[in-house]
Amino acid sequence: MSGNVNNSLNMFIEYLQIEKNYSQYTIEHYQHDIDEFFMFMNEQAIINVTDVTYYDVRIFLTKLYDKKLARKSVARKISCLRSFYKFLVREKIVAENPFTLASIPKAEKKLPEFFYEEELSQLFKACETETPLGQRNKALLELLYATGMRVSECSQIRLKDLDMSLSTVLVRGKGKKERYIPFGSFASDALYVYIQNGRKSLLYQNNVNDFLFLNFRGGQLTSRGIRLILNKLIEQSALTGKIHPHMLRHTFATHLLANGADMRTVQELLGHAFLSSTQIYTHVTNEYLRKTYMTHHPRA
Repeated sequence: MSGNVNNSLNMFIEYLQIEKNYSQYTIEHYQHDIDEFFMFMNEQAIINVTDVTYYDVRIFLTKLYDKKLARKSVARKISCLRSFYKFLVREKIVAENPFTLASIPKAEKKLPEFFYEEELSQLFKACETETPLGQRNKALLELLYATGMRVSECSQIRLKDLDMSLSTVLVRGKGKKERYIPFGSFASDALYVYIQNGRKSLLYQNNVNDFLFLNFRGGQLTSRGIRLILNKLIEQSALTGKIHPHMLRHTFATHLLANGADMRTVQELLGHAFLSSTQIYTHVTNEYLRKTYMTHHPRA
């Protein structure tokens, strides 16, 4: 395979980092999908990115479907490669984009999973607050539910981003877009206890770390670390199944809409670029209201 194939990828990765401001996590997904296509090119004896045709793209699509991949995974890979070739066209490395005509399969409509209020209550009760890690976990859980922020956003919060007097936090979302999110008294109380007590205990090995949430070594708590904490909490609670980080984000949006919040406000709080991304929660809210009615109405 030609050496300029890797050069093209390196240029694209640099473009994603500098111009698009994509997170490292997103960039790794792009790189993985493009590397997979390069392996296909090698199997097909395609030397250069300029040699790829729409016919090759169709063969690649067939191979993806033969692997029994989910439609969402296939759509992501095609979207990634379409963006890659769009960049190559812009840089005049290739004359046309062979992925332009490739149809992206429609994603299966799957409603977001969320916690009902009684389930969430059990999860909060599973948090002990006698130890530094327990105080951190309680503050983490409260803040995620209070703000609906993404786990990747939460791991990047620094002490200076918190305004305890106004009960707001500055969040840096996708594309480095910033937004302020308010939080309530429960999150405020849990954060105060953690910052004044638990965090100071965790910081003993690292006196210069200004990230809000720390691991047991006093370093930054990563997105993966947050996922592990949430899974451990659900194991300690009376709930069954696994928790994924976005469930708290889904729960935040669902509970707001179910209690009368308007769609535009929820969109802004979630940091969604398009209202259509927020509208899916109306379907969830309808189910939430139906279950509440069936549970509490005397003649349901």
